[in-house]
Amino acid sequence: MAERGGRGTSSGGDSSLDKSITLPPDEIFRNLENAKCFAIDIGGSLTKLAYYSTVQHKVARVRSFDHSGKDIEHESPYEITVQEEITARLHFIKFENTYIETCLDFIKDHLVNTETKVLKATGGGAYKFKDLIEKKLGLKVDKEDVMTCLIKGCNFVLKNIPHEVFAYQKDSDTEFRFQTNHPNIFPYLLVNIGSGVSIVKVETGDKFEWIGGSSIGGGTFWGLGALLTKTKKFDELLQLASKGQHTNVDMLVKDVYGGAYQTLGLSGNLIASSFGKSATADKDFSKDDMAKSLLHMISNDIGQLACLYAKLHNLHKIYFGGFFIRGHPVTMRTITYSINFFSKGEVQALFLRHEGYLGAIGAFLKGAEQDNPNEYSWGENYAGSSGLMSTSPDLCPMQRARSGTFDMFEMDRLERPLVNLPLLKDPSTYIPDTVDLTDDAMARKYWLTCFEEALDGVVKRAVASQPDSIDAAERAEKFRQKYWNKLQTLRQQPFAYGTLTVRSLLDTREHCLNEFNFPDPYSKVKQKENGIALKCFPSVIESLDSLGWEERQFALVKGLLAGNVFDWGAKAVSEVLESEPQFGFEEAKEKLQERPWLEDSYNKWIQRLKEGPPHKCALIFADNSGIDIILGVFPFVRELLSRGTEVILACNSGPALNDVTYSESLIVTERIAAMDPIIQSALTEERLLLVQTGSSSPCLDLSRLDKGLALLVRERKTDLVIIEGMGRAIHTNYYAALQCESLKLAVIKNSWLADRLGGKIFSVIFKYEVPRK
Repeated sequence: MAERGGRGTSSGGDSSLDKSITLPPDEIFRNLENAKCFAIDIGGSLTKLAYYSTVQHKVARVRSFDHSGKDIEHESPYEITVQEEITARLHFIKFENTYIETCLDFIKDHLVNTETKVLKATGGGAYKFKDLIEKKLGLKVDKEDVMTCLIKGCNFVLKNIPHEVFAYQKDSDTEFRFQTNHPNIFPYLLVNIGSGVSIVKVETGDKFEWIGGSSIGGGTFWGLGALLTKTKKFDELLQLASKGQHTNVDMLVKDVYGGAYQTLGLSGNLIASSFGKSATADKDFSKDDMAKSLLHMISNDIGQLACLYAKLHNLHKIYFGGFFIRGHPVTMRTITYSINFFSKGEVQALFLRHEGYLGAIGAFLKGAEQDNPNEYSWGENYAGSSGLMSTSPDLCPMQRARSGTFDMFEMDRLERPLVNLPLLKDPSTYIPDTVDLTDDAMARKYWLTCFEEALDGVVKRAVASQPDSIDAAERAEKFRQKYWNKLQTLRQQPFAYGTLTVRSLLDTREHCLNEFNFPDPYSKVKQKENGIALKCFPSVIESLDSLGWEERQFALVKGLLAGNVFDWGAKAVSEVLESEPQFGFEEAKEKLQERPWLEDSYNKWIQRLKEGPPHKCALIFADNSGIDIILGVFPFVRELLSRGTEVILACNSGPALNDVTYSESLIVTERIAAMDPIIQSALTEERLLLVQTGSSSPCLDLSRLDKGLALLVRERKTDLVIIEGMGRAIHTNYYAALQCESLKLAVIKNSWLADRLGGKIFSVIFKYEVPRK
């Protein structure tokens, strides 16, 4: 993220500290009253504050009724209670140094419960502001090594933020192209461009080595730029450079040879001599042109140096950071060009979305070692994070002004560590999402509009889920405004939170709902639908058992698909369910596309069942509550168990739309087992195992799954993966390659998506895949 100008800010470190701003605590220093541990990174012009807090929020819990006593008359299988839960959150805030005294005063006034006695500090400004911090906060400042903090911070974001790394592309529809994080982040080269350049080889989490550097860096650009242009502010120099034409100052190859130098394969437009024309031209050069020439000269030198060190140490990943970068398009563009040229395209210049926070994150980790933050998995809280903002002058000036002074980044500690599904064919190339909305402008416009239009329905559902709350309507309106603002930001800056996808739009909505204490807006819908479906289960099983083998297999698949129709997240379905209360399992079957389906591997699947041995263990990722899991998934599970296949049934750890959660699945399974001896014996003998995915999303990222699930998959030698639902099998994982057989099935309940895939609404995807040997 780049520093923004305005409000009298001086990039040169003006000693006059601004005290005029008003800080809204609920928007910037959030949950400060519960802060436990602090760290700070103070650079030449920007301060980055980090703190850990405990966050209290509401969660929906389900509890089975006691059917042996007075509760036997209850229609629903369980009761729902809303309880308070305490979780851990990391807060990172970035602001201009001119506001540091005001911010310290604010922190002092709102710091209530902290037991912190020491504040970890890094960055050059940690020395300058040490006395001020100790005086204002009454905390001892403990200074940490800058490079150690940077690398600790870099490792932390690479491990925990899937879309952290990006390459800069000047002429694409969006500037930033995000990379898939490799499961093994080491080794890599970190090139930190501050006043000078430090080049560090990072081999493990604890092992790194300074292998080189240069005195020609950001300070050189700033210093020479100030001498040449009389401009003292760093950002103003970059602004001049962005408007300049370096060819007016630099001598090109064609200026020397009249064109390209064919013998050496050099293009005529390459720079032969930086500032070469200024030695012979009898004229004044513009400040813009001189700034651009200087920027190219410094960037090319750094790029060549980085490439040489990368080749010397056989490294292919180079991450650039430091105040010279800070998200500025003009610096990223010149560095990218230089790396591409000198490496002949073999090495890519990579940048980090949260590069400005690395020092603060590292300092925090140093101060929180007793809490072992690295032992947990963390996830970005989109509701409390500003997102990456372009500083390009022609891109959304109003949005730039929004976070011109303050920038926020939050991470929530997840209950359980997340790992790759062991059955991914190649975790390093796995991409969960089917469509990249960052690249696809038409798809992006459609889905953003779709989520905007669905907002009223989500607000209505949220209020209805808490009928006894006097402030539910007020909180729902705050949710509406926050999520609407996020959608508008994403229209202008689709790269704000990494690669924009349907999954990220859904996840952002869930984060915003949780922000305003709507933990499970569909809880009562799920409770009712689970109760209704359980009553129908015996008759569905009786009907299936009366069929011959081949007829039963088709009925099972059709039931699985019909169950998947019941998705409250799909507008076409929710409108039917609200207008036609009698719409049920049989009606859903009538909606399905007749065979041949849009994607149809059914014959291949049946042939495998007929001719092949039973699978050893099937992993099934379930989708919706009610009819989907009870009348669709469980009969299918029952058939697999009858064949001698063990089953791992994986459900969401937390709520999302009307998707079934792990806690709900436990109660539903208990009720089904009481009606069905096959399910009962499978549970008793541990041939049917229920696990949580570690996710609270309507989609599925197979690179971030509960560690316990991954261990079970290995232990049971799973050889079949079944993914059902539009979110899990189409929006995500449609192209996912696995090491074992897989079955991806869903009903398309969105007309735009159906059209994009060449089908119609309620078209069927039945995709059976066998990996190549």
